[in-house]
Amino acid sequence: MKPLSTLLSSLVLLFALVGSAFAGETVNINTADAATLDRVLLNVGPAKAQAIVEYRRANGAFRSPEQLAMVRGIGLKTVERNRDRIVVGNQRPAVQPAGRVAPVRTPQAVARR
Repeated sequence: MKPLSTLLSSLVLLFALVGSAFAGETVNINTADAATLDRVLLNVGPAKAQAIVEYRRANGAFRSPEQLAMVRGIGLKTVERNRDRIVVGNQRPAVQPAGRVAPVRTPQAVARR
């Protein structure tokens, strides 16, 4: 009985660690392609990801995460579930790996170049 308990505990720990590794990834909804949106956002499959890209092309950039709810098939619950994964703006790349911080470009830093 003890080996089974140890195995189950190990599996639970493994899934918790794997889940937390994926939870740290963010996506810029204004620059990401459909495949990236599908991979990073929870409850967003290929069809909804493509709908996000098409909505963005037709209506311009998103100004807030809540605007995702205007895309057919995306509700406020999906937006709330993904709030920590969503980036809006042109400052960051399409995908930001977990634990990394994008450099901030100030006018002084740009002028030094």
